[in-house]
Amino acid sequence: MGENILSVIYLLLVIALVFPGFYYANKNKKVFLKNLIIWLSIIGIVIIFANFLR
Repeated sequence: MGENILSVIYLLLVIALVFPGFYYANKNKKVFLKNLIIWLSIIGIVIIFANFLR
């Protein structure tokens, strides 16, 4: 249980570090939403595979 909490904390910290640069690079709203959807789908696929392999 403790490892899961640390994993979530690390993920949130990485997102907090990456998001400002991601937002700055995607000032256009259409491009931002498109890239955000792509990244959310990639993260979702990784999470599904990580849970499937356990």
